Amino acid sequence: MNTTNETTSDPLAHSHNLQKQLGELIDHAKRDLDRVSEPRFQALLETTAEVLGGLRKAYEHYDQGTEKAWRR
Repeated sequence: MNTTNETTSDPLAHSHNLQKQLGELIDHAKRDLDRVSEPRFQALLETTAEVLGGLRKAYEHYDQGTEKAWRR
């Protein structure tokens, strides 16, 4: 996974990199849903995509300062 600004001390740069990587993992899990037929593993892939999506949303909230805990 290519990332940018890995050596910066700017939290927003790292947040953006992690959001990009999480998005790639979410996409990967969703693509794999069509590749496997075992229902329990499909459920695990769906759960993976949902959990990672929630984590990505938390990073977005940090960036935007929309949650009380992330306000600067």
